[in-house]
Amino acid sequence: MTPLLLGAVLLGNLGVCVTAQVLVMLTPPAQVRFDSMDYKNILHWTPPTNNTSLRYYVQWKIYGEPQWVDVDGCQGIKKQECDLSDVTSDLREWYYARVHASSLPSSKSAWALSPRFSPRWDTQISPPALRLNVTEQKVVVRVKGPHPLVRKMHSKLHYKIFLIHTSGEEEVFKMDCCSNKLTLKELGHKAKYCLQAQTVITSQAKSSVRSSLKCVTML
Repeated sequence: MTPLLLGAVLLGNLGVCVTAQVLVMLTPPAQVRFDSMDYKNILHWTPPTNNTSLRYYVQWKIYGEPQWVDVDGCQGIKKQECDLSDVTSDLREWYYARVHASSLPSSKSAWALSPRFSPRWDTQISPPALRLNVTEQKVVVRVKGPHPLVRKMHSKLHYKIFLIHTSGEEEVFKMDCCSNKLTLKELGHKAKYCLQAQTVITSQAKSSVRSSLKCVTML
């Protein structure tokens, strides 16, 4: 074989190797899902490998629409999450998102798809925060409601206040969202009570988890 012919064969083999390397596909991201609290809709995923140089590209679309749209700020990112709150804010719609991984210079994964997501039904609502002030035989309960966006989205909103006796018996009190104070009277002298609160969206028959326990001992 002449040197010229041998060189051509070697170059051809090199070209085959380079082409094969370019066509290698990465494993796609896993566990692509929306985590939503108080209408802050964050897409999360698990990286396909421990390769810290991977970059991710995120797209979204409305259910039933053919066109995928790039998410601004989530193209070529290294973190494994993307905030889609702005583009998924319409409570009437259902959404999908997808993400793929890329490794320089040219390897990339297939797209990994999220489950269908509804901000109306899939977001979790946070419970209100409680502040307690104990006076003689009274507890003044002040409530700080959930994120303002929740109150903006839902006019029919109220709170449940749970008064828990040491026996385990519970009393439930209802507060309108426009109120921020409830006075519990005629409580036992030196008795201990614990309180929790819950946000309730009347129009959806939907409620938050209860807040953490806050306990007081009467004067």
